[in-house]
Amino acid sequence: MNTKTPDQVLTESLRMKLKEIMQKEIERLPTILEGLDDKERINVICKLMPFVFPKIESVSMSAGEPW
Repeated sequence: MNTKTPDQVLTESLRMKLKEIMQKEIERLPTILEGLDDKERINVICKLMPFVFPKIESVSMSAGEPW
């Protein structure tokens, strides 16, 4: 018997509502970006980049490793 607590139901409902809101905003994003000046648009794009591209980590060689 797997029943949800009221808190679990509320959390699930809240997540679904937030997901709907975010989807609508993502769909509006191209129009919003077009309305910004160049400096603002670049700033927004830079802030969104970490959500799209993986984080790059520097790699260094250790002694004895092949090239």
